[in-house]
Formats: sequence, C-alpha cells, structure tokens
Amino acid sequence: MHLTQLDTDLAICRLPVRDGVPPWFTLEPPLTAAVVRGGELTLVAPQASVPDDVTAERGWRAIEVTGPLDLTMTGVMAALSQALAQAGVALFAVSSYDTDVLLVRRTQLQAAVDALRDAGHVVGDQP
Repeated sequence: MHLTQLDTDLAICRLPVRDGVPPWFTLEPPLTAAVVRGGELTLVAPQASVPDDVTAERGWRAIEVTGPLDLTMTGVMAALSQALAQAGVALFAVSSYDTDVLLVRRTQLQAAVDALRDAGHVVGDQP
C-alpha cells in the first residue's frame, strides 16, 4: 500500500455532545474529524487550534492511505494495524469515504513508518 505522512501535529479531543461543536473546530486541512457516540463528541483537529482547557490527547501525527479506496476493499486496516501492533505502536484510526488515516503519537512516528515499510508498504512525505 502507498501511504503519506501528514506534517501537522493533531489533537484527539473529548467533549460532551450536549455542548455541540465548538467554534474553534473548523474544517481546515490537513485533517479534521468529528464522531458522536452516546454523550461523547470526539474531535480530531490540528493541535494549534485546540484551546489548552479542552480535554485532549495532543501530539499525534497522521499517516494517510493513498486513495481513493473502494468501500468494498477488505483487510486494509488489518494489514496496517498488524504491522504497527507488532512494533508496539498504538494507533487511532479515522476513515473517510475515500481513504483511511492512521494517527500515531509523534514520539512513535518513526517507529510506525519503519514498521509499515518493513511490512512492504511505501510511506512518503506530504507533498
């Protein structure tokens, strides 16, 4: 598989869904995501846009699968997550209609890239 490292630090935020989407959350590149589950609102956003008082895990980087991917493809996340698991790299996965994105801690980015390359994947830098 071909993948691309995105060069922006990201934060994974947890907010109460009752508060709605905050004004600081904008649809800016390279990646934003919003998920509602029960009473929880999870946001993925560029770290620089997240206020300090927001409950968040900061210091994540994204590795994006080059897409678009057909929604009937199987085994994409399994192959990628297996390579990272064998290297002891934790991941947070986000998917869009066209592709899959792996978020890994910035401190584990090089280990993640090495593990993916060792598994036969091509990992490039953001153009």
